[in-house]
Formats: sequence, structure tokens, C-alpha cells
Amino acid sequence: MLDRLDHAWRVFGTGLSFLAFGVGGLFLGVVVLPVMLLLVRDEDRRRRWSRRVVQASFSAHVELMRSLGLMTYEVRGRERLRRDGLLVLANHPTLIDVVLLVSLLPNADCVVKSAVARNPFMRGPVRAAGYVANDDGAGLVEDCIAAVRAGGALVIFPEGTRTTPGQPLKLQRGAANIAVRGALDITPVRISCSPLTLGKGEKWYRVPPVRFHMVIDVQEDLPITPFLNGMEGGDPSAGGEALAARRLTEHLANYFAGDPSRAGT
Repeated sequence: MLDRLDHAWRVFGTGLSFLAFGVGGLFLGVVVLPVMLLLVRDEDRRRRWSRRVVQASFSAHVELMRSLGLMTYEVRGRERLRRDGLLVLANHPTLIDVVLLVSLLPNADCVVKSAVARNPFMRGPVRAAGYVANDDGAGLVEDCIAAVRAGGALVIFPEGTRTTPGQPLKLQRGAANIAVRGALDITPVRISCSPLTLGKGEKWYRVPPVRFHMVIDVQEDLPITPFLNGMEGGDPSAGGEALAARRLTEHLANYFAGDPSRAGT
């Protein structure tokens, strides 16, 4: 009986947290951020403040889920995120990992889906924080490199979508292209969720039998130099960059899949 009540509460709490997230995003976009737009004229300063507001709201949302008994979490290597100019690459097992990771970064920049940038609940925060939409076309890579060099912590999930359970990890090459063309070291983050919830294709009300536990494990930086040195003859041309990006993508796929024996350069 108690187990059924606990399950029912967590279904209710999950629905409540989704509602709170949507209402909160709408409130930020309609009330808080437009006021900041009027009061703070300097664009860079306004963007940084907007990102802090997003971070604070995401932190509050994580705390709401924790206090409702839906989840627990731990962060390892958090001090590695307390730096400027980071290219943060992470695996993407569940919907909530985006919120949890951004809640740890006061100056987070993100590559978001165009659908998210147009979502009425998220459009305001995305625009105010200056996040990069993935439909920017040819200028996307340059925009991402510029965001890191400007001191932001650019967060990218190289899979492009949540991990499909039971399927091999498939990474898109965009994140590797950014690292190679910008000669940027990578701050990798391994994320786990047990038991898995809010995974790809999973309905929000399909809550696990117990509250889930998330681990955000911030690893030591992955230097880009070995991959650049691996270009044939040190060739900096498009062909050499493409080869380096392919090798880096393969490395990252094995790295995030947890197979260090195959994650060699």
C-alpha cells in the first residue's frame, strides 16, 4: 500500500515539476528578462546576467524535484566547471540532465534545437541568454568557437538527442568540428541516471519504482593537441580537419560509452 502511495506521489510530483518548469520559463520570458532588457543596456553584461538568472531558475527546479522526493544527485569534479572558456561535452541519457548540468554553470552557453528556441515557454530565456540555435547553418561552428573564446561555458550533447536505450552510442560530428577548428580542449562530463527515467521516447508519467539518482561526473580536460597532431602532415586544410574530427568523434563515442580501452588517440 505504501509503495503504491509513494508511486502515485512521484507521478503527481513529476507532473507538478513539468508544470513548474513551463510556467517558470514563461514567467522569465514575459516578466523578468524583458525588465532586464530595459534596465541593462550593455549587451554582454545583460547576456551574462540573463545566464545567471537561468542558472538560478534551473537550480531552483532541481531543488524542487529533490524536495518532492523524485530524485537525488551528486556532482563530482565540480571545481573543473568554475573556469571561463570551456567546451563542455556530455552524454545525454535523460531529459533532466540538461537542467542539472546548466544549474552548475553561471555563464553557460548552449547549443539548442531550433524547436526549443521557438518554444513559447523557452523562447525568452534562450534569446536573452544568447544561446546558439542549431539551425544557424554555416556559421554555427564559428559562433560556437567565438562563444568559448568570449569566456562562456559552451554545453553540447554530441549525440544531438537523448541516448536510445540498448542501442550503440551514436555521436554527430559537430562537437568534434568545433573542438578541432577552434583548437579547443574539451571538458567531458559523464552523466548517469539510475534507474533511468525521462529517457528517449519515454512518457513523463512512467516514473521508476524508486526515486532516481543522478551522477554528474566532470572529468579532467581532454587535450585537443594529439588529434591535431594526428592530421596527415599536420595539414590544417579542410581535409585534415575532417580526419581529425572523425577520429575525435570515434574517441568520444568510446569514451562516453565507458570503454576506455578503445578510447585511444
